[in-house]
Amino acid sequence: MSFESYMNVLRFSSPILLLLVTYLIGHGIERRHLARLRAREVAHQRFPVTTFAVLPAGWQPTSSSMVSGSVVISLDYFKRFIASLRGLIGGRIRSYEPLLDRARREALLRMIEDARRRGFHAVVNTRLETSRLANARKDGKGTSGVEMLAYGTALRLHDPPA
Repeated sequence: MSFESYMNVLRFSSPILLLLVTYLIGHGIERRHLARLRAREVAHQRFPVTTFAVLPAGWQPTSSSMVSGSVVISLDYFKRFIASLRGLIGGRIRSYEPLLDRARREALLRMIEDARRRGFHAVVNTRLETSRLANARKDGKGTSGVEMLAYGTALRLHDPPA
């Protein structure tokens, strides 16, 4: 194989190798984050969180405060590449869906942990907000990550649910 042929192979295989490496690293990071989310969700599964503004019957709050949880999650290069290909033809961008799911779950868990740390027993009137974090390209298009904010009214109850 000549030097020129070797350079051509290297030139064309480098982007593919980069995509493969970023896929493997991103997939591993995402898998570990999902496992940690599941463990934390199990630990907090009995903590009441509702979207209702009206309190359930029997709840007698003694104090309240706003609580929140926020997270910023970045896209890996592989998912960004796949999303840009999908952007050419339109349709559902499946590579972003796990990112949004992880962000939503993490923000809710951080809100619950904030409420528990401050001695509250429940969160009502929970809301979620999301925003595109930054541009991934110089032309102002693309997304490099998302921010998810969960917030609600934390209640300290006279007789907390079991």
